Amino acid sequence: MKEATGELNMTVVTLIAVAALGALFYFVVWPMVQRMVVQQTCNTYGTNWNAIRAGNSTDATTNSSATVGDWYCCPGEADAPATSITDACIHASGNSDVEGN
Repeated sequence: MKEATGELNMTVVTLIAVAALGALFYFVVWPMVQRMVVQQTCNTYGTNWNAIRAGNSTDATTNSSATVGDWYCCPGEADAPATSITDACIHASGNSDVEGN
């Protein structure tokens, strides 16, 4: 019986470790990956363009409840990055091939 209890304890420890790694990836690593991908897109506009997250959006065309980051590429000055969405910003994520996005 002691061996079965030990196996159960190791299973619980393993599940907690996997959940902790998943949470770390989802809340820390994944946002950094998204920002790097969008920043590479913004770099195609020029060296002073910066990625700014405007919030989350949902895709109504697929009837999905999943949310994705709503990113914009905004021009910044040479020594200071852009910090807010302006008319000069370009929508960098989502369904950007639709006119008006």
